[in-house]
Amino acid sequence: MKEPALPLRDDLRWRRLQRHGAMCPSCGELHKGLLDLASDEPAFWPDRASKPEPNAALGDRTHVLTHDFCVIDGTEYYIRCVLYLPIAGGQGERFGYGVWSSLSAANFAVYRDTFHADDQGKQGPWFGWFSTALKGYPRTVGLKCTVHPRDGGQRPWLELEATDHPLAVEQRDGITLDRIFEIFALNGHDMRPSLGQSLM
Repeated sequence: MKEPALPLRDDLRWRRLQRHGAMCPSCGELHKGLLDLASDEPAFWPDRASKPEPNAALGDRTHVLTHDFCVIDGTEYYIRCVLYLPIAGGQGERFGYGVWSSLSAANFAVYRDTFHADDQGKQGPWFGWFSTALKGYPRTVGLKCTVHPRDGGQRPWLELEATDHPLAVEQRDGITLDRIFEIFALNGHDMRPSLGQSLM
């Protein structure tokens, strides 16, 4: 039987991160609170050197990457979303990834056309394919997911299909603080030396 996670509030590293921050030797910056990890483009975007354009550039273009939309060759459609993982012992605290999901052409059009509406949440949910390669996991591109649009101009959140994939398990059962620090390190932000390793 799996032991319950210690309350996050009792972890000295968590308290330090929230109150004082941690110096990251990788980038030389002081990070206070959890970092936002996000991908600027879906895994299949071919023009890696290009920067996302403003959303206003989308229009009816058939090959474009903006901050929230991506169309590839007029046949593939993607939107930027958030994947939340509850933090074990966190009493509602969660860790979020900025990721991409595919959509059908029809659902993409609905999302695009209602993007500035405050009540976009009523439009979904929609089926999608997870379209971001996350470090520290077996292949994540191609996982089945449900896209939940939200009200108030918030990016949609993703619900992964309930499988035994480690990412789906972490969304269902929670992610530990140790695992979050490991993920940060894999993404070039190893704060573990400045925070210490022991739970207190």
